[in-house]
Amino acid sequence: MAGGFGTRMLPLTQNRPKHLLEVGGVPFLEHQIAKLAAAGVEHVVLATSYRAELFRPALGQGERFGVRLTYVTEEEPLGTAGAIRNVADALDDDPDRAVVILNGDVLSGHDLAAQLAGFHTPRDGEPVDVSLHLVQVPDARAFGCVPTDPTGRVTAFVEKSDDPVSNQVNAGCYVFRRRVVDTIPAARVVSVERETFPALVASGALVVGYVETSYWRDVGSPEALVAASQDVVSGRAPTAAVTAAEDGARVMPGARVAGEAVDGTLVCAGATLERGARVVGSIVMADAVVGAGARVVNSVVGPRATVGDGAELVGVTVGDDGCVSAGGRPPPGTRVECGAAWG
Repeated sequence: MAGGFGTRMLPLTQNRPKHLLEVGGVPFLEHQIAKLAAAGVEHVVLATSYRAELFRPALGQGERFGVRLTYVTEEEPLGTAGAIRNVADALDDDPDRAVVILNGDVLSGHDLAAQLAGFHTPRDGEPVDVSLHLVQVPDARAFGCVPTDPTGRVTAFVEKSDDPVSNQVNAGCYVFRRRVVDTIPAARVVSVERETFPALVASGALVVGYVETSYWRDVGSPEALVAASQDVVSGRAPTAAVTAAEDGARVMPGARVAGEAVDGTLVCAGATLERGARVVGSIVMADAVVGAGARVVNSVVGPRATVGDGAELVGVTVGDDGCVSAGGRPPPGTRVECGAAWG
């Protein structure tokens, strides 16, 4: 599911969908497609909406991943379940087929093959209708909770509260039996979390939780994008898309680094780090320039953006063609809009 507008990721998503932002050296969706391919999935359907025209040029037909890619565009936002129902015509017609559904902004190291194996194992002779990957978090107050009984059957979907009934939360990977997709109302906004899952549980459908607390990150903000890219570059995030960088930073072909890139930094093609620049745990996007003596830490420098000589960025996001003036020191959390200048 790759149809979100990515408003939490602005200004980086002003000109592109968040799903194509580079994480560790490749567009984010490549991590998910490679994960699906490694688990034996052969056909991947991308449910797109915002800037849908950019996906195919970036990802092609799926040949390099060993899968077949199909693109389905959502003309109007249909919600998390509506987006699933919208791609039904692109799916296999076999009603018992397993359909894997991934949220397009989650980086996960969980064992998808094991989740699929559990999905295909009946419970007391009853076939599983839906399997949900669940993770256990120390503090579930910011999440909706998904409690399960001792057999692993989901008993409820509880909205976020100050007194969570469970520390298990939805991790954004579902396996649906194909026939379940057709039960979602067509051509209207439907929420999988608030409508589809609760209705299935209430109807007696067998909805189970696959609990695995491995690497998991919601990549929904510039700060999370930076952290995810650091984890991929350093090897902390398991991914079939790329290997960890041997020297702690990934410098893509065509980049020019006269300064220093360390601690999980990604320097994209065409970017320049001038002499004396030091970039720590950050993403410097295509054709951006980090000036002489500048310091960039845990930040994102957007395409064609400029960080002036001697500037210092800590936890800052600079949009496309943005500029931080020489010697500038934006406060942490600053977001410089596309084409704008700070300082």
